[in-house]
Amino acid sequence: MNWDDARVFLALYRDGTLRAAARSLGVDQATVGRRLTALESVVGATLFLRTSSGYVLTMAGESVLDAAERMEQSANDFQRLTQGLDDRLAGEVRITTTDSLAMDFLMPALEALHVKYPEVVWQIDASTRMLNLAKRETDIAIRTARPDNPDLIARRLAQWPMGLFASPGYLRVHGEPQAGTAFSGHDLVVYQPYVLGSREPMLVGEPISGGRIVAAVNSSLMLRSAIKAGLGVGEIPVYMGKADDLVRLWPERCRDVPYEVWLVTHKDLRHTARIRAAIEEIAHAFERLR
Repeated sequence: MNWDDARVFLALYRDGTLRAAARSLGVDQATVGRRLTALESVVGATLFLRTSSGYVLTMAGESVLDAAERMEQSANDFQRLTQGLDDRLAGEVRITTTDSLAMDFLMPALEALHVKYPEVVWQIDASTRMLNLAKRETDIAIRTARPDNPDLIARRLAQWPMGLFASPGYLRVHGEPQAGTAFSGHDLVVYQPYVLGSREPMLVGEPISGGRIVAAVNSSLMLRSAIKAGLGVGEIPVYMGKADDLVRLWPERCRDVPYEVWLVTHKDLRHTARIRAAIEEIAHAFERLR
């Protein structure tokens, strides 16, 4: 099995259908089907069962899965190590971050970088997905949690308290919530992953059981927008509330855990010129705007 065949095999195993595997590989569906047929012909075994719900590994497929994943790891290591020796200020840099951090910090940094290094192409994934640096899904990640992988280098860019905010328009209509009432009589906008992952959801230490959740969103930009639109009271990093001219409620209270921002890259890429330049400019953007 060569690496190209292994890529097709792994994509089909992980994605489950020809269409999804083709999309992740950047080829058409027919190509994936042909490559699979050719691979099974070469190895002399059926690697997948074609079921109504998708492609499922046979015993033969399961027996070669580990070898294919080792090939993938070796290929990723090869690419990272060679890329780490690249001293050109040209080429592609892939960055993943959240939508709010992209707008507030990453875009000013990229504006400055584009002027200095016009031959670098920036590929941005602004989402909450945790892309895998070890598998080269991205070169730089700007995350709100520090990773524990020893092969990754993490640099803390910022730390902000989490405060309670509302728009002036919301307060004119509803007034300010009273502490100790669990937001009784008030509308709330919340970050959905936080609420789903909490046994007893709170905003700045106040239970939300007395309030009414009118919007649950999965991005900080949408959360900011919902509060600014007057949909309800919400909890966001203090810098965001100030930037959006929102009113901070109960300023003496914060969430127990602050909002941290970490810049993460793989140790093999730290000497790549274009990645090193991007890291420094992004760090400067946080220092300037913090």
